[in-house]
Amino acid sequence: MFPIELSEWAALAPVYILVLSAMVLFVFDSINPRTTNRAFLAGTTTAGSLAALAVAVWFLLAGVGTPQADGGFGAISLFDGQLVVDQLALFFIVVVTVVTSLVSIASYDYMKGHTYQAEYYTLTLLAATGMATMAASNSLVTIFIALELASLPSYALVSILKDNRGSIEGGLKYFLIGALSSAIFVYGISLVYGATGFMQLDAIAENLDADYGPLLGLGILMLIGGFAFKTASVPFHFWAPEAYEGAPAPIAAFLSSASKAAGFVIAFRVFTTAFPLEPTASVIGVDWTVAFIILAIVTMTIGNFAAATQTNVKRMLAYSSVGHAGYALIGLAGLGAGANDVVMGAALMHLFVYGFMNTGAFLFVGLAEHWGVGRTFEDYNGLSAKAPIACVAMTVFMFSLAGIPPFGGFFSKYFLFTASIDAGLLFVAAALVINSALSLYYYSRLVKALWIEEPVLERESLSQPVGLYAAIVFAAVMTVVVLPGFGPVADAAVDAAAAVVA
Repeated sequence: MFPIELSEWAALAPVYILVLSAMVLFVFDSINPRTTNRAFLAGTTTAGSLAALAVAVWFLLAGVGTPQADGGFGAISLFDGQLVVDQLALFFIVVVTVVTSLVSIASYDYMKGHTYQAEYYTLTLLAATGMATMAASNSLVTIFIALELASLPSYALVSILKDNRGSIEGGLKYFLIGALSSAIFVYGISLVYGATGFMQLDAIAENLDADYGPLLGLGILMLIGGFAFKTASVPFHFWAPEAYEGAPAPIAAFLSSASKAAGFVIAFRVFTTAFPLEPTASVIGVDWTVAFIILAIVTMTIGNFAAATQTNVKRMLAYSSVGHAGYALIGLAGLGAGANDVVMGAALMHLFVYGFMNTGAFLFVGLAEHWGVGRTFEDYNGLSAKAPIACVAMTVFMFSLAGIPPFGGFFSKYFLFTASIDAGLLFVAAALVINSALSLYYYSRLVKALWIEEPVLERESLSQPVGLYAAIVFAAVMTVVVLPGFGPVADAAVDAAAAVVA
């Protein structure tokens, strides 16, 4: 329980901390616009994200968002229900703040010598604020506002390397596809509003009208398109390889982990709260889980096959993240079964572990870029001889992403597999196994390059930047240590899922 009595407004304390940290950097940059004080900029960003993380964990442990019958405080509604703080919101705020902390620590070294450093950290915090607000959004209006708050800084962050053509090109493609998906999403919102007369998610569920079935069905389809963009799911995934390759490596990690998690939390909340399965199916005449079954299989298959054909490590990780979006979509695809909280809980577990292993993998690429290593698999040949600790960490990330025991990624995929079987989704379970086996091929290619292949060029000793190394090693340790702690993580994930599917 809370040691002190807090008002309902305090439920959004993690969001307040993030935006306050961003404002501190904004004021500091306004006063001293040519500052190169990396310690202050990175330190403030890290301190703000860690403080938000600590408060979110405190709230979870204190029982915020759990049913009052279980000794908790119940979900806390703000602004007449437009925002809601429950275990699902807090779980994803934890994911977002963890990734933000790792990215800010790694950026201390990565951004050395780059311009617009104050803007870089401010935009990162503002994007994290939008993602945290997405987790607590309970209305299509607040979801769209939070989505844009997360997206607009992200466009700028991708293209912040002004002297890098790939960064500018990636940011432009990201912006154009993002603008298109936002238009589709807004149009879907207008159709849902026209069919139900409400924007708040629970009010939509109470006002489903069969007379507007086709209108509502089209609106739901467009909402799925908007979510597919944010989670880099097929067919709105084309921005991801270009944006991730051109962006600074820490930002690629940020977008592929935190932004993906934020996209999934609003998808989970909208389709469990606003469009309950049976009432919605009776109105539109279609079971919307069918769309997510197809989307999950197609996304994981296209993502993994595309990753297997890449020679560029960063693009391989980008397509790999598309494949992992397909795995997380199983959480929505399996909601037609009885144990809904188990299916979605498995998806939440995967997103939690994914936040560590995928962020760490992209940060290792950032470390290689810091060393001046090229971007192809061959450029990574023999790196283990010069940087064994970092290469051990990258090996952990690769095998965990592939789902090899005893790493965290194995258990999250195992829970997804068993949940798929229990839900009767045999084709989805088979696709999960086949795609995981395929992913082992291209992940092991990189491990082979690091440890077995002879380097193309003789390398001198490599530097060991403290920030990048600390973030990578911590992510690797958590990828392994989260295994014995998977019981509490699994319980928290299932409880978070039960908060919206019960």
